[in-house]
Order: sequence, then C-alpha cells, then structure tokens
Amino acid sequence: MTHRTFLPLSLSPPVRDGLGVGLVVGVSGLAFGTTAVSAGLTAAQACALSLLCFTGASQFALVGVVAGGGNVIAGAVGALLLGGRNTLYGLRLAELLGWRGVRRVVAAHGVIDETTAVALAQSGRTDARTGFSVTFATLFLLWNCSTLVGAIATEQIGDTRVFGLDAVGPAIFLALLWPRLREGGRVLLVAVLGAGIAVAATPLLPPGVPVMLAAVAALAGPSGAPTTGGPGSAADPSAASAAPEGRQP
Repeated sequence: MTHRTFLPLSLSPPVRDGLGVGLVVGVSGLAFGTTAVSAGLTAAQACALSLLCFTGASQFALVGVVAGGGNVIAGAVGALLLGGRNTLYGLRLAELLGWRGVRRVVAAHGVIDETTAVALAQSGRTDARTGFSVTFATLFLLWNCSTLVGAIATEQIGDTRVFGLDAVGPAIFLALLWPRLREGGRVLLVAVLGAGIAVAATPLLPPGVPVMLAAVAALAGPSGAPTTGGPGSAADPSAASAAPEGRQP
C-alpha cells in the first residue's frame, strides 16, 4: 500500500505526494528522540537538533557517535559528511523551484531526501513547488513533534534498555539500508567494505572516527544520483512509505 491509497483522491497529485511522504516518514522522529536521550542528550538538545539540523541520517549519526563514547566534534563532522549530499540536491532544486529572496532561504532548510524526491517527481515548476512545500511543512512539523514525544517519554522511563529502546536507532538505520542492500552488486560491495573498515578500525581509533573512515567505501559505489536516504529517499516518492528517513529530518 502506498501513500496514494489512503489520501483523498480529490487532492492534487503533488499535495497527495507531499502529505503521504511527510506523514509516513515524520513519525521516525519518535525513534530519534528516543535514541538521542538514550545516548545522553537532554530532551531540549534532541529537539534543538531536529529543529536546526533537520536531516535524519545526520542526526542519527551524531547521537550514534556520542552514544559510543565519542565527542560531539567527531559526531558533528560525521553528520556534516552525511548531510553534504543535500548540497547537491540544493543545486538541482534551485533551478527547478526558481525561488528568490526569503523564500529561497527558508526552502534551503528543507532540502532533504524526501522533499527532493517529491519535487523531482512532479511535472512543471508549479507542481514541484507545491510538492516541495507540502512535504517540507508536513515532515518538519511531524518530525519535530514526534522527536519531542520520544525524548520526553524516554526521559521519564529512565533506563531505556529495560524496554529495548536502545536498539531503536540501529533498527532505523537497518530499515533505511535494507532496500538498497537487496539490490546487490556494487551497492552491497560498498556496504561490506564500509562495515569491514569500521570493524577493523574500531579497536584502534576513538569512537566516531571508524564510522567516518568507513565513508571512503563509497568510492567503490555506483555513479549517479542517490536513490535512497533518510528524515528518506530521493527515489520515487510512492516508494517512500516502505521505510522511515533521515533527514537523512
């Protein structure tokens, strides 16, 4: 079942796409709030990350480094590396959307996998703008609200390991990666190389550094635009309901 099947048919395609992707991916903020507080952040810090960073994969990467004992600087570097792909999205969307001034500045904060996927799937500038705006607004609101709920709930629980919530973060990453791993070929090769580098470097380097070092495995990957990601995916938005995102909010 895709997001198109449970939204009113009277809505225009870009609105349906935007709402569907935003609703499906936005609830993943619950997992981020849980993971962030489990890693030692406060609820306020977790919410600030979702508000100011708003790219799921980078957020999970940062708290993952902190949870492993690494410092915030190492986590921030890793998050920036993952978020670098949004720059490439921005170059494409700047031409497609054609916004200027304040609207362009606001839109820049919403350039992530999901908004890019929906915008590029539309026909014409008007629909692209609508799809981008609806996706951004829906996902930003829901991601931040669910982050708050997850963070506060986890603070109240105390020891999250009792409920197995410490496994939520890794489970989200696996859900994001699994569709790509099933493709096999060079994608699987990159995954295996990255895992091997991280495992080999873990006993030798400070926490967080092995993960960043593993990024060199991407050099062996396929060329072309990314088709999956994190707060999702830059693939067909109708497939985005199959997995949660990151930014990459």
